[in-house]
Amino acid sequence: MKTAPTRHDSRETSPGNDTNEGTTRMKELYIGSHLSTAGGWSALLKRSHEEHGTTFAFFPRSPYGRPSKALNPSGAVAFARQLTAEHYGPLVVHAPYVYNLAGKDPDKREFAIRALAEDIRLLTPIRETGQEIYINIHPGAHVGQGPDRGCSLISDGLNRVFGLEPGIMVLLETMAGKGTEVGRSFEELACIIEGVAAKCPELSDKLGVCLDTCHVSDAGYDIIHDLDGVLDEFDRVVGIDRLHAVHINDSKNPCGAHKDRHECIGKGYLGSEEFGGGMQVMQNIVSNGHLRSLPFILETPNELAGYAAEIRLLRSLQQ
Repeated sequence: MKTAPTRHDSRETSPGNDTNEGTTRMKELYIGSHLSTAGGWSALLKRSHEEHGTTFAFFPRSPYGRPSKALNPSGAVAFARQLTAEHYGPLVVHAPYVYNLAGKDPDKREFAIRALAEDIRLLTPIRETGQEIYINIHPGAHVGQGPDRGCSLISDGLNRVFGLEPGIMVLLETMAGKGTEVGRSFEELACIIEGVAAKCPELSDKLGVCLDTCHVSDAGYDIIHDLDGVLDEFDRVVGIDRLHAVHINDSKNPCGAHKDRHECIGKGYLGSEEFGGGMQVMQNIVSNGHLRSLPFILETPNELAGYAAEIRLLRSLQQ
């Protein structure tokens, strides 16, 4: 695999002006976008270099659930070692949207369980090198069975997944509450986690949460005016130590809309003053003490050049 220029670690020491002692500089933001896997592992890194990212997301298989032809398992270890050499932060792989662990159809639930386990098997060698990597999932949709039944099915499904492949942490994504989505509230996420732990306490540390800024706002949590209050609530209900990644997206809709339509940074209800938000909102997110050291993944409606511009913008905002 071709070697790229060495990246600075996210926490550096810079020399002082009058002494030989260094002063600690705050971590550079771990940030990147969701990248195409076309061309395989090396092409993923090339795209990340082009946007100047220090983390990224990708689908481990086709968005429709078919196994990936691009990601040869034999190349995973070399890929991981290159990431580590370039001081990348944790990767946040995104499971395909077709997985529904809460569905009515047992065959479709079984497919989701088996496919997610296969995804974890593909990614486990990366983590075994020391490069941190998570797989993020949309918890599922209860399709009329009710959220309690949905949470129970998801917990049962995850227990089976970890029974097959326990190698990496699964992150439950905060959802917007569109249709019958499960995970629209912190209570529902906690219910899923508690359901897994109730049957297999040793699996509790295999589950975390990815906070999606568009989704959580659409779900009704006011991160525009009270980010600290929202995170305090998350801590009370789920536990702030469960938070391992952020999907940083603007939203085309106001708080509580339950729509899930992402917008480019600064053009939606979170980042635009015209809609009641502003860049201060984005600055608060990337600078928050609970969030700033986590990997940030952009899922805005953009191309690579647009992602590079958003990465520069968000890095410039961090305090």
